[in-house]
Amino acid sequence: MPILVRSTNKKTIPLSAYKKVPLTLLALVLAIPLAAQKKNQSFQLNIHKTTATIVIDGIGNDMAWQDTDVASDFYMVLPMDTGMANEPSEIRMTYDENNLYLLATFYNATKGPYYVESLRRDFSFGKNDNFLLFLDPFNNQTTGYSFGSNAAGAQWDGTMHSGGSVDLNWDSKWISAVTSDEEKWVFEMAIPFKSIRYEDGVTEWGINFSRLDLKSGEKSSWTPIPRQFPTASLAYTGTLVWDSPPPSPKTNFSVIPYVLGGISEDLENNTDTQYDKKIGGDVKFSLSTSLNLDLTVNPDFSQVEVDRQVTNLDRFELFFPEKRQFFLENGDLFANFGYATIRPFFSRRIGLGVPIRAGARVSGNLNKKWRLGLMDMQTASIDETGLPSQNFGVLSLQRKVFARSSIGLMFVNKESFNYPQDTDSLRTVFPKFNRNVGLEYNLASANNQWTGKAFFLKSFAPNKNGSGISQAAHLEYKSRKWNWKVQEESVEDDYTAEVGFVPRNGYVNVTSYIGHLFFPKKSTILSHGPKFSTSYFFNERLEHTDNINLMEYLFDFRDRSKLNLGVTDEYVELLSPFDPTRSGKELLDIGTKHHWNAYTIDFISKPQSMFTYSFGGRFGGYYLDGNRTSLISELGYRFQPFVSLSSNLSYNNINLPAPWNNTEFWLIGSEVDITFTNKLFFATLFQYNEQSKNFNLNSRFQWRYKPASDLFLVYSNNYLIEPLEGRNWALTLKFTYWFNK
Repeated sequence: MPILVRSTNKKTIPLSAYKKVPLTLLALVLAIPLAAQKKNQSFQLNIHKTTATIVIDGIGNDMAWQDTDVASDFYMVLPMDTGMANEPSEIRMTYDENNLYLLATFYNATKGPYYVESLRRDFSFGKNDNFLLFLDPFNNQTTGYSFGSNAAGAQWDGTMHSGGSVDLNWDSKWISAVTSDEEKWVFEMAIPFKSIRYEDGVTEWGINFSRLDLKSGEKSSWTPIPRQFPTASLAYTGTLVWDSPPPSPKTNFSVIPYVLGGISEDLENNTDTQYDKKIGGDVKFSLSTSLNLDLTVNPDFSQVEVDRQVTNLDRFELFFPEKRQFFLENGDLFANFGYATIRPFFSRRIGLGVPIRAGARVSGNLNKKWRLGLMDMQTASIDETGLPSQNFGVLSLQRKVFARSSIGLMFVNKESFNYPQDTDSLRTVFPKFNRNVGLEYNLASANNQWTGKAFFLKSFAPNKNGSGISQAAHLEYKSRKWNWKVQEESVEDDYTAEVGFVPRNGYVNVTSYIGHLFFPKKSTILSHGPKFSTSYFFNERLEHTDNINLMEYLFDFRDRSKLNLGVTDEYVELLSPFDPTRSGKELLDIGTKHHWNAYTIDFISKPQSMFTYSFGGRFGGYYLDGNRTSLISELGYRFQPFVSLSSNLSYNNINLPAPWNNTEFWLIGSEVDITFTNKLFFATLFQYNEQSKNFNLNSRFQWRYKPASDLFLVYSNNYLIEPLEGRNWALTLKFTYWFNK
């Protein structure tokens, strides 16, 4: 078995040498040319006002479309970005006092069926023939909106942030229609101006259009975009030129109440059957053309999809994403500060097993350069556990600098009061307060090839144990053939973020990777190449504690399937007791040292097939010179566009010396997703986790009877297999209605 270069000896690195790392990264960041003209500024589409009536029917024969400019001659992005698209596309746009209109026609140079996953909103991009519109109303190349549809008419909408990321959790009121035949498919839409935010009086917006055609394997864009970047990249948008400023946005006021009835039973705790009746809702109010106020009273999230269960063999807490609607609009202002494992704010910490009484949030753009996020949430107290009432306040302020970079400030405050029993022990378990303040610089060059980040965080608590510092920085480069990244981070042992996600404390980490791609001509392989990544951890005395080195070889095929092969080298010195099976067996001692190698394989099939699959494996060593074999697989079949079936399997076999011996467990999940129409949905998710001895069933029926207004019927059933009587279930009927003024 090949062994990669490693070091298992403790070596103390001079602290002065380490402190130069972030300064070096910052010097590299500041040395990069940042201010430059917008890359595709010359690509302009003129939009003119219409007085004619437009019927949104997906036919596009209204008179208003006859006098519009046409965006055509799309550029190929994938498989290669070296020429014009083979699949012809045409985009027309116009507007009136109330709506922005778009008509898109996609001709089929390659004959064959359309590929769609389902009629469900916010579909998976890579599994559908689709069209996407990217709007940058502030023309700042960092924030905006995305709208679109797949070839069967399923809608897509989301907010854009960080220069090219789309948050699909945002839903707004707009209408669209699709028609298709063998020669073409046509998409027509109307977006009410009051559904989006933009600066009053401005006559130029950033804009781009993207098409994915799976039968030809081609992704194309109106403006040229290098293949290493998504077509959502706002650095490469063209310009929408208005004949006069769009209508001044009127005050937008929405009330979204809900009523709920439910029944539940908790046999695990032998409680009586509970009958639930709740009333609450949200209010949305536009404070300005680009700033929104959101209020929520007695919110309920019973219709939110359950988390996908995972096998956990990691030493640290796992991350599960936020899915509650109130926290998601402009969520990047709050959730993207720091790194994935150093977040000063993570909204899932709010309302964890405790009712949320009310909340308020102000978020959006103050102008072209400034963005603001302000949130306040109030939870109830729980007498049984002694949990006090808690208030969560968050301030996020962001200013654009140079071409596409930004500087950010964040302040997070968690305050406890009204303790059910005001004792010293309760104040130890539930501290009076925890606060975080931080500064962050986000780098994004004009052409998007250079990106990076540097941030500093300080926590405050009633005692020294909770008051510490965290800081990190990285620099990343991407071109067609080369990509590399170098990153450093440190988290003091005393740093605390009770409203954040920081699974590990008391460490210094240095991480890097480098990769290269080759592009063979006239081959079934589109690209292939090596990638080497490494991550080394040290304690606060800068003594080596663990590392992982990974050598991979990556293959991308022209049919959009992928294959990755790898070999890893890992070393761990345990800093706390740990059960390597995470199944309730003996713990390994602090200070024990472990080293192993393993092989990995991952394959994803082409998305054009009705039957899709992926599989992966990890084979090799583990703790105590043992052995671990892990296999994962995901299978899918669709009867497009109405039914999608999927299942995922995970198997782990761990062989260690006594007393652990042999441990094996399965994770099985299966989902049936039925989209009767683009307004009527039914989904059932079944999950069985042998590691946590848990069985879960969740079924959800949704009727979107009007835009953004829904009726939900949700059934959930959760078993703890040992003991078998550990069971709870619930049935909920929820009705929401969006009143808009």
